[in-house]
Parts: sequence; structure tokens; C-alpha cells
Amino acid sequence: MVRLPAYAPMLAQLGTLTSVQGPDWAVEMKWDGVRALAYIEDGAVRLMSRNGKDITIAYPELQLMAGATGGRAAVIDGEVVAFDEAGRPSFEALQPRMHQRSPAAVAELVKAVPVTFMAFDLLHLGDAGVVARPYTERRQLLEGTLTPGYRWQVPVWFADHATRALESSQKLGLEGVVCKRMSSPYRPGRRSSEWTKVKNVSAVEVVIGGWKPGGGRRSGMIGSLLIGAYDPHGRLRYVGHVGTGFTQAMLRDLQELLEPLERPDPPFDEAVPREHARDAHWAEPRVVGEVQYAEVTGDGRLRHPSWRGLRPDRDPSEAGTTEIPPSGHTGNAVAG
Repeated sequence: MVRLPAYAPMLAQLGTLTSVQGPDWAVEMKWDGVRALAYIEDGAVRLMSRNGKDITIAYPELQLMAGATGGRAAVIDGEVVAFDEAGRPSFEALQPRMHQRSPAAVAELVKAVPVTFMAFDLLHLGDAGVVARPYTERRQLLEGTLTPGYRWQVPVWFADHATRALESSQKLGLEGVVCKRMSSPYRPGRRSSEWTKVKNVSAVEVVIGGWKPGGGRRSGMIGSLLIGAYDPHGRLRYVGHVGTGFTQAMLRDLQELLEPLERPDPPFDEAVPREHARDAHWAEPRVVGEVQYAEVTGDGRLRHPSWRGLRPDRDPSEAGTTEIPPSGHTGNAVAG
């Protein structure tokens, strides 16, 4: 009986199209969902999140993928995605699936918001690891191993067409592209420029360091969040104040999460502007979320941030200032 070893997912660096041009690069679409490693063995599928949590119970419709590898054990890297009515990946639609663990509630959500596993890499097949093989060989193995089904796919990749692929991703309303050096091995647990993500949307993961009480329709609820990110020295920097993009359900979930984490002093390693610190409730920096923003100010603050949702699949230490490009950074060469 095969016992699959544990792997950590390889991570991509944020970059621009200028660094990933040429015949040495493959391009994939970037899927706006939850990263997961699928361990297929003994007739079952086990799903592990990017931060090493077992999320199998949340996505029971993916269990049928156990029969899609011809009886071979495998570890497959991919993204769990929910699609909206227009057929576009929707991070908002995926939110309730990410948090729910009650089997009865999950069963109802499967009907209302089914997910699809977008498989894009193969780490292990049978009794052998394949992480040392180049990208092109792993993709060929993946396409020959996983038979696409109703709730799982092996999306296409493109050779030397980063600009056109990014333009296509914009037209399709996708998050962007990931460019991968064709000769690169899979480097478990490492972030490498051999995988470079180029985004259409400026979005970043942040740590919640506090909140301000709401007024008016939000009276008695959270009104806005004080958010931060860790710099390369491990210091939690204040990066902004977000008060838009919330649904009532999101605000209730946030209140349940944050109130038990309340603390008397700010967790940030720098002063929070007085107008935002006034009347603030501070929280232990344990909850990770994602925000979209317009641009970055000269002092590293996010302008016009809007809440996208919680990221239970991320550890606080992963929310870094290195993922926030400096002011004037355009992200790609074709956005407009």
C-alpha cells in the first residue's frame, strides 16, 4: 500500500511581464480561489490547504476525483474555485465554502455553490516523487494521469505567450497569469522567481490588527478594520483602514472572530494615525483577510482598500509587505 509523503506547495513571486518573456516560459491562468494539494490514495481524496490544514470535509464533491487517476496514488497541486453565473471564478462566492465544516451545512452549499478543482501540477505519482523533474515533464505526466471530470479540470497552458495570455485573462475577468520557467523543478514550500505571478487586480493579503465600531446601519457592529502586513524583519506595519466591501454576514463573522482576540494595545510596530486609532479596539494579529486597493502611497499605505474576504488558508506571517508593490508599480505591461 502506497503512503504518500507530505508536501508543501511551491509559491510564486509577484512580478511583471518584462521578466517572463521568451521561449523558456510557460504561462497559466491565475485562478481566484483556495490553493490545495490533493492526496489521492486508497480510493479517497484528502485536501490540504496552503498552510497545512485538512480541508477535505469542506469540499465533498471532489471525492469523486479519487477514480480519475486510473487507480494510481498521486499528489496533485491545484486551486479550488467557485464560478459565478457568468462562468468567472468568484472569490466572494467561495467564501462560505471556505469556512464551513458542518456536514449538513456543507451538503447544502454543495448544491448552491459547487466548486471545481483546477489541477496544474503533479508532485508524486505511484511510489515516486516527481518534484525534481522539469515543469514540462510534470505537466505531461499530469495530463496523462488525471482524467478530467465534472468537478475537476486540467487547464491549458501556453508557451511563450505571456502578453497575449494576460490580455486574454483580462477579457475573461480573471485575476491574472502565472508564468513558470519550463526547466524548473517543483520546489516544495519555497517562493521562487521561477514562478512569477502577474496580476490584473491589485489585491493583497493582510493581517487584522484592530477594528473601529460602526455607526448608523452598522451600529453595534464592526464599522471598519485596521490592517497590517509584516516587513522582511518581522515587524507588523500598519498599511491602512478598510471600511467597504463588507456584507452583513461578513461583519458578523468578523465580530465572532475578533472579539475573543481583543487586547489593550495596538499590535503594530509603528504608530497608527490618530484619526484611525481613536476609539479603536485592538486585536491579536491572528486573522488574515484579503483586500483590493487602488494604489500604494509613498509611506506604504493602501489607498481606497475594499474588503474581499477572510483567508483561513493563510498564516499571518504570509501577509507580507513584499507583496505590496511600491507606488508607481504598474504590475504588468498591458493593463489599461
